[in-house]
Amino acid sequence: MDKYKILIVDDEPDNLALLYRTLRGKYDIVKSTSPVAALDILKKESFNCILSDHKMPEMDGVEFLKRSYEIAPSCMRLLVTAYSDAGILIDAINYAKIYRYIKKPYSPDELMLIVENALEYWQLKNDNSALVKDLKELLAGTITAIVEALDSKDTYTLGRSRRVTYYSLKIARALHLSEASIGKIELAGLLHDIGMIGVSDDILSKIETLSPDEYTEIQKHVAHSVKILDDIKQLKDVVEIIKYHHEFYDGNGYPYGKKGEEIPIGSRIIAVADAFDSMITSKIYRKQITPMEALNEIKKHSGSQFDPIIIEVFEQVLPETLVDIQKEMEKL
Repeated sequence: MDKYKILIVDDEPDNLALLYRTLRGKYDIVKSTSPVAALDILKKESFNCILSDHKMPEMDGVEFLKRSYEIAPSCMRLLVTAYSDAGILIDAINYAKIYRYIKKPYSPDELMLIVENALEYWQLKNDNSALVKDLKELLAGTITAIVEALDSKDTYTLGRSRRVTYYSLKIARALHLSEASIGKIELAGLLHDIGMIGVSDDILSKIETLSPDEYTEIQKHVAHSVKILDDIKQLKDVVEIIKYHHEFYDGNGYPYGKKGEEIPIGSRIIAVADAFDSMITSKIYRKQITPMEALNEIKKHSGSQFDPIIIEVFEQVLPETLVDIQKEMEKL
């Protein structure tokens, strides 16, 4: 590929010149002494990496990198600082999404190594996103056929997997997950209930309360999903998300009893989206409830059934999502 492109920002001309001399031989460099001007440059040009000094008069490096993330989230961000204050570094990681900080004074070799590592990580993320995109295109026909087969089996599921996927994607993007992770969650959302094909029609359409044996049969849909998809090697990571989407945050879910961070984040996201859509969808044996009632019911199980952070993010994106989802469903 062409040279990686790096934007370097430092209000001190001498420091900027040192950064430029160190990196120009290997990379395509654009430099600026102004973070405000650099933000304008970011709106017009694409970069792989942004390297910023911390102490600058117009705005500090953390604020600049935070704003740069809003414009160019896929860029790697590096902060050069003379400080080792924990608060500054925590803000840089949490709000500016930096990959690494570079402590002054640094040697040219040290700087070059950190930049090389950052760009290797960028390439890995980019390659993973491309692989997921290729996988989605490769399996598009198969996934559509599977989802349509499930929809035709039970009218309750009609369009449900697509809605759950849409809610899940909204949450995943609000959490700023990588494009590769978001792509896997999208596939898992579409396929998460495919194992329902292996459940008896009599149980799926039953109006009365399910017996313990019938409820056990319903729970087996997770194992059915894994069995159906396990031989598709490209879906290995997707199957891992599907496998755990009925686990509870406190460990009382099924089928494996996983809890907390043991449960993949994609599974925790789909768990909330799946429960919400189930409650607002009309069923034979009960009426649907309103979105706000469903959200309040989910919040009652924060920390027990559901990840509290996922619920918090879902509540934030829900108003916009409820407006958008109807438009999206009309396109299908």
